[in-house]
Parts: sequence; structure tokens; C-alpha cells
Amino acid sequence: MTKHRILVPTLLAATLATVTWVGVAQGADDWKAQYKTVRFGVLSSENEKDRRIQYSKFSDYLKRELGVETKIYTASSYAGVIQALAAGQIEFAFLGSSAYAAAWEETKGGVEPVLARIEEDGSSGYYSVVTARCDSPYKSIEDLKGKTLAFADPNSTSGYQVPYFHLRKQGFVPEKFFGRTPFSGSHETGVLGLVNGQYDAAATYINDTERGIPQRMVDRGMIPANTVCVIWTSPEITNGPFTVRKNLPAELKSKVTELVYDLPTKDREAFEGFAPGSKGFIRVDHDRYDWVIEMNRDIRALHRQRTN
Repeated sequence: MTKHRILVPTLLAATLATVTWVGVAQGADDWKAQYKTVRFGVLSSENEKDRRIQYSKFSDYLKRELGVETKIYTASSYAGVIQALAAGQIEFAFLGSSAYAAAWEETKGGVEPVLARIEEDGSSGYYSVVTARCDSPYKSIEDLKGKTLAFADPNSTSGYQVPYFHLRKQGFVPEKFFGRTPFSGSHETGVLGLVNGQYDAAATYINDTERGIPQRMVDRGMIPANTVCVIWTSPEITNGPFTVRKNLPAELKSKVTELVYDLPTKDREAFEGFAPGSKGFIRVDHDRYDWVIEMNRDIRALHRQRTN
């Protein structure tokens, strides 16, 4: 995995788009004297306009319930939120599984998962997929020999880590089997590049046959319907966690965790803004993500062997 430098505040400001909502201070909770602003990090998977809309009602809800200023940071790369957590520049983050694993290692165990999304059908996972244009000759991984497969981001669970790991296990060593394996930068960018002919295939994720990145892009008019088809599917991936810094005051961690957990019933509109099709949250702990950390370590070891 590529190492990134810790972001200093000025660099963070340049790399993270900031959306701010100011609340009115209430109460006399001890943590409020130290944390006059509570900051949340969000990974990039949507375009900036959509992210602002999605999280504005969530931020309003937190402002109302916490009684302090809240800021939502949306990063242009997974590394942005990970490094912001490590630098103590945000308190909470919505992470994918691999991004959580990277944050846990970057902070030497200084973060912990508390909640994960549960779907309407009761599942708490999703799937990495390799997609190709439906009108292309590529109907399986075997058809992509020597072709271009775009991964999303090096810290993406479904957009890189899981497909890289499982394709290799199935005998399709990415560096040898495909002609090129560039990083598109995000799930949407990869799918758009696929549709526009920049890539032969792109890795992304789906929840089921009705929900996922390609389906969402169709619903929003970003790509035509029946353009993108799934040609490979991974085993189920555990939903990524809502993550907190361990060194936060216990009262703050507990309060925010409960507010997020109760969001589906206390403010359904805010919940549906950034978790469409979901049922709510389940409580999780670090053990749930041990396998992801081990997978990431295996991938890094493979990369080291290849470069030595």
C-alpha cells in the first residue's frame, strides 16, 4: 500500500472539500468545552453536489441534537479521511472496510468501529464486482486477458482490495493477466470511464441486483440504462463501519454513536439522504474487520515481493 504523509491543516484544507453548518451551543457537557466543533469525514463515492445534499440534513440533525458546531469533510481520495483521522483533524468518519483497516494501522489502533449499516433484507454486506459494457465482447474475466481493468482507489475495499485479492487467488494475477490496471480515483469515475470507452472493465460494488454504484448512476441520469453489466462478483464483504477516534471523551463517543444509531427513527429523511435502501445500523467491534486487515497485509506483502 502506498504510504501517505500526515496532512497538516493547510494541506487538508486544500484537499478536503468542507461543508459547514453552525449550531447553537447548549448544555454544559464536559466534552463541549474541548470540542466546540465536531467533525465528520466522508469518503468520496459520489460527486460533490450529491455529497453536499446527502449530508446536509444529517449535519442539521447532529447540530440540533449535539448543540455544537458540526463540520462534514468530504475527501477527494480515501487517503484524505484516513490521514485526517490520524492527524486528529476529524473525530468521526464513515469508512469502507479497507479504509478502516488502513486507518487502524495508520493510527496504530487509535480508531475503533462502532456501527455498520444493515440493509433492508437484513444483510450487512455488499459485493465487489467487475463490470464491462453490455455491448462489449467481455462476458467473463477470461475475456479480459491483456485488456484494461480500472480499479477505483488503493484504499477501496470493493474497488481494489477485494477484487485484487480474490482475482489473484483465482489465478488472474492482475499485473500479469491484464494489460493495464490503473486507478480511476473513485467508483463513479471508473464506471464513467468504462461507459466512455476509456477502460475495458471497471471494479466497483453492488448491494444486490437492484442497488449499487451502476444502478445509482442510472437512477441519477449519469449513465444510460442497460449499458453496464456485471461479469464477476466477489464473496460478500462486510459493510464498512462508522468509526471513532479512541482518544475522544467517552461521553462524546457514546452520544454521537447513539445519535447515529437512532437516526433511522429520529430523522428518517436525514438517514435516507446518505443511506438509501438501508434499514438502519448494527453495533460492531474491531474483530469484525480482522480479516480485512489481514487481507491488506497480504496484498502489501505481495507488492513488496514484486518490487524487490
